Parts: sequence; C-alpha cells; structure tokens
Amino acid sequence: MAEQPLSFETLAIHAGQDPEPVTGAVVVPIYQTSTYAQEGLGKPRQGFEYSRTDNPTRRAYETCLAALEGARHGLAFASGMAATATCAHLLRAGDEVLCSDDVYGGTFRFFTRVMEKFGVTTRYVDTSDLEVTRRALTDRTRMLWVETPTNPMLKLSDLTALAGIARDAGAYLAVDNTFMTPYLQSPLKLGADVVVHSATKYLGGHSDVVGGALLTNNDAIYETLKFHQNAIGAVPGPFDCWLVMRGLKTLALRMDRHCQNAHALSELLAAHPQVAQVHYPGLPAHPHHLLARTQMRGFGGMISFEVKGGLESARKLVQSTRLFFLAESLGGVESLIEHPAIMTHASLPPERRAALGISDGLIRLSVGIENLTDLRADLEQALNAALPSRV
Repeated sequence: MAEQPLSFETLAIHAGQDPEPVTGAVVVPIYQTSTYAQEGLGKPRQGFEYSRTDNPTRRAYETCLAALEGARHGLAFASGMAATATCAHLLRAGDEVLCSDDVYGGTFRFFTRVMEKFGVTTRYVDTSDLEVTRRALTDRTRMLWVETPTNPMLKLSDLTALAGIARDAGAYLAVDNTFMTPYLQSPLKLGADVVVHSATKYLGGHSDVVGGALLTNNDAIYETLKFHQNAIGAVPGPFDCWLVMRGLKTLALRMDRHCQNAHALSELLAAHPQVAQVHYPGLPAHPHHLLARTQMRGFGGMISFEVKGGLESARKLVQSTRLFFLAESLGGVESLIEHPAIMTHASLPPERRAALGISDGLIRLSVGIENLTDLRADLEQALNAALPSRV
C-alpha cells in the first residue's frame, strides 16, 4: 500500500527538519559558519565546503519550502529582488520578457532600469487578458513574468492557460507567488516553470527578516539557477534562513486568519460611503472572482481600495489608523496600511500609475492576524476621519 502523502501543515514542521543527529535537537541548528573542515584533499564532509555555496541551515530551509510548493528544487536568496535578479539569468541579450502590467514597483524598476542595460527588453501587458497576452508574444519572447493577484490592483491571471501560451512560444512562465504563498496557490501544479517568493512577507511572517526564494521542478532550470546562486552570491545568512523556516511552521494557521480578517474587512469597505471601489478577489463583484475560486484555496490577506476625496482623504485616512501601521511591505502578523502612489509604486511614472488605476486615492492594506473586532473599529474610525470637511 502506498504511503499517504503528508499534509501541508505537517510538511511545514517536518520537511527537511529531522532531529539533529548529534544531540537530538528537534529544531534545526543555526550553522553560523563560513567554512567547513574537510576530511581530506577534495573530500568535503557531506558536500559542505563554503557557506555561500551551501549551508546546513539553508539546505533545511530550501528543502522545507520546496516541499510546501510541490517542487523538486528550492533555492534561497538574500531578498525577493535577489531571487528575481537571479531568475533573470535564465535570459540572455536579445531576449524579451512579457510582464504583468501591474507588478511590484521594484520588479518594474529592475526590468526597466537594470535588465535593459544588458540587452533584455521588457514589455508590460495585462496578463489577465489571455488574448492580449497571446497577441503580445514575439519570436524574442523568452519569459512570461506574472503576478497573480497583482500588486496593488489585485487582478488575477489564469495560470493554466498562461502556461500553455508560454509553452507554445518556447518561453518560461515565472510566477511571483508572494501574495498567495504555497498554502493558497500552487503555480507549479498549474504549469509554471519557476515560482518566485519574497520570503520577507508571509513566509517569514513576522516582519523581522528579509529573504527570497526560487522553486522549480525543471532540473535544467535548477542547475542554471543553482550555478548563479553560487556565482553571484546573493544568499541569505543561516540566521535569516532559520527565521523564515520558523515562520513556515505557522504559515497555514496565519494564512487562515489573514484570509478571514481580510474578507470581513473587504465587506466593511465595500459598504462604506467613503469608499468608491474595493479590490479583493473574495468579493463576488471582483471581475476575476470565479477564477479565484478555482485557482486559489483562499483569497489572501491583501486589499486595495479607492477612497473618495483623492489624496487629501487618503492622507487623512493613513495617518488616522492606530493598529494599521503606516509602512511599506506586507505579510506580517501586524496590519499595515500604505499609499502605493507615494510609497511602494513611486518608481512607476505618473502616467503609468494612472493607466493602471493607481490613483492618489488608492490605499493598500496588508491585513494582519489581530482580533477582527479591533481591526474593524480602527478602520471605521479612520474612514470617518477621512470624510471631507463640511462647511
């Protein structure tokens, strides 16, 4: 009889994390070392030579995250952008990237201001529109880079369909799964070639570490990425790996609460007279709600919404919350509020922000795991504070 595969919650605690063989410690040690004594000339112990190349704590973390993402291979990096930059080394001069038009500002900055210097061009398309994406392909397209849900407008793209489009074009499909995490979405199972994470966010989950990761089932892609991980050296230290691995143990529990709180607050926002529009895949009014129900196992902890009154009202609102901290980043246990046009997406030209709907009245929430009653009260009082002044 075949052994029953372990559940997500069990893998998060046990994958790559057997008791330490010398002492029996049940928590993976932090191997805070740069180098390793070798048994003889050209004979490293268990393959460890130098910690840029490999480290036991990092290997345990990479093994655990790969198991959660359903991947054969996992690679850890010093930041999400370090992971993105390493993934870009699958490309060469003359290649072209088709990228989701609504992506994290740092991703836009990297592709437009860094990769173009090396002869890799990037064009931005609405990947939620399959026909538009298909027509945008050229004989130079070698990668589709997709965020789903996007940041900050929370548009969804059909990953199974995009995988087919990429395959037919001879291109890689790389999916940034930061917003969803492997608990809520499995891009590799839907046909993606590479999954990208900013581990700083939900994977670590406590706003105390910066990291990134790449996951793949393709052996050739892995060998290329592994070579560049070592050659470039943008790797996390062992303590950072340990922190993210600790965060993974409670990922399922946290994501359930993030989803519950965000869904409830999205309904509050949708009914509030000061809010013009809410972007949250869990709302039936969301244009991609049906896709969300089939492609994802939950709707996530991110919300964006348009407040009436433009920048003045938005400024009052973000400066009036008490529990929602005004800060960049996302995915921690604490709730955050930010203004994309001024903060996370300031690197986008104003005309591009306008085309995407990132207006001066747009606000993004990263809903934490605090008590829902407290979060609801905080948001309501801030919304009331943002009401236009009446003469």
